[in-house]
Amino acid sequence: MRVTHEPWLVILSLVVAIQGAYVGLNLAVQVRQAEGLRRRLLLAGAAISLAVAIWAMHFVGMLAARLPFTVDYLVFPTLLSFLVCVIVVGTAVFAASAGPLTMIRLAASACVMGGGIATMHYIGMSALHASAHMVHEAPFVVASVLVGIAASGLALWLASDRGGRPPLLLSATALGLAIAGMHYTAMAGLTIYPFGQPTSGAPALSTDLLAIVVAIVAFLGSAIFLLALVPDRAAAPARLDVPAAQLVTVPAQPAEPPAAPVAVVAAVPGNRSDEAGPEFGRGTFGPLGGAGNPPRRLARQLPVERDGATYFVPIDTIVAIHANAHYTFISDGAATLFCPLSIGEIEQRLDAEHFVRVHRSHIVNLDCVVGLKRVGDNGLVELSGAEHQTVPVSRSRFGRLKSRLGLINREATLALRA
Repeated sequence: MRVTHEPWLVILSLVVAIQGAYVGLNLAVQVRQAEGLRRRLLLAGAAISLAVAIWAMHFVGMLAARLPFTVDYLVFPTLLSFLVCVIVVGTAVFAASAGPLTMIRLAASACVMGGGIATMHYIGMSALHASAHMVHEAPFVVASVLVGIAASGLALWLASDRGGRPPLLLSATALGLAIAGMHYTAMAGLTIYPFGQPTSGAPALSTDLLAIVVAIVAFLGSAIFLLALVPDRAAAPARLDVPAAQLVTVPAQPAEPPAAPVAVVAAVPGNRSDEAGPEFGRGTFGPLGGAGNPPRRLARQLPVERDGATYFVPIDTIVAIHANAHYTFISDGAATLFCPLSIGEIEQRLDAEHFVRVHRSHIVNLDCVVGLKRVGDNGLVELSGAEHQTVPVSRSRFGRLKSRLGLINREATLALRA
């Protein structure tokens, strides 16, 4: 006999997959820009969120199957299927975020993740304990594995920091449907042969109630990760206090740039629509992005936020920029300011002649560098300012920074200025 499904439980399984994919992708897109403990927590949170979504979707999908006999679930295969899912998803997310997401890295990670998800599905199916024999048709098994690999590749690509990624909710919906597609493709190739007459005995816990319990647990788990690991964009470090005397209102349409830069320039509180106006200098252009591309327009100011208001800090007062998930903190040597832009967006607006990215999470002003030294395989750059500030330099960027500073032939600790 072929397997049919309860429609409302099928819909519930899709909702479980989409919400888990949303949380997992929300965390995964932050991994590349994070570092240290936060990077590890984001990696674990993204992997577990995606694994819980995938496993819970498959479990609810199995409960949606209409079977004419009593079914219970063996504990060990059920737990083993979840463990396999967590391991393969975690491995794939880690591998995809460990370096540039090349096609080879993406394909290898997708194969590991997709093959693992398919393994999880069939281990979970073996947990069904009933008086029946199950037969999986080979074409559907192959198709389900291919769908799993495709869904995994989609998930890893959406979790990358490449440009052109669709909105997060749309990405999560596409990924959730792809995950569900793998399960129901496999179920379409399942044929069940009862050993005897079908029985109508009811289990101690109905499948409907069990599906609801699993879905609620998955929702709560995803919510915990989302609330714990997604940063509050309104939050700012303790050093954010800037004297009110330094805040000056920006005219609606300034005729010319100010003769002398001020530390922070205020805009209309809470009005984000003005960010694109005063932050760009009219007539200030960078080099061409390539043949046939328009010149890149450089910023004169960057937006920062405090107490529900948006202000603007002049570019030439910035000493360093530090990424924090989707957002950044800007240092002017005396204070640290919260910026709603990502480090990638900021990098596109800065003049490469004066600013250089020394780490995936750090940009420094070359004019403010006063010292550079080796620390193991990496480096450490010291910056000028009222605060004694040092910034890590990644191994892959150390040589380029030395070259930019005119120190390419120096190997020891380097003091650039007295």
